[in-house]
Amino acid sequence: MKKLALLFALALTAGVVSAQDAKTAAPAKAPETVTAPAKTHEVNAEVVSVDAYAKTITVKGEKENKTVPVDDKALASVKDLKAGQKVTLVCRDNEKGEHVAVTGVKTAAPEQK
Repeated sequence: MKKLALLFALALTAGVVSAQDAKTAAPAKAPETVTAPAKTHEVNAEVVSVDAYAKTITVKGEKENKTVPVDDKALASVKDLKAGQKVTLVCRDNEKGEHVAVTGVKTAAPEQK
């Protein structure tokens, strides 16, 4: 009986010490995620159409027209574009270098006469 009580007391003491160590241990930090800055480039294009509802812009291509998504931040700048207007689109690319979305639009200043 004394041995059983001694084992019980040791187990209880070990549990209390273990719990104290867990409380004083520093919490584990979540690993920090490092996101690489998105690659962007500029493309000179001629506007075919803009669909603000679908958040897309269609531009004239050499062989066929291409429709690309527009980021929310750039949506306001494409709403006023007209068909036939020449613009410079700032495009975001994925890791493979493929176009993902239009992130900005630069329009030429109107010519002064």
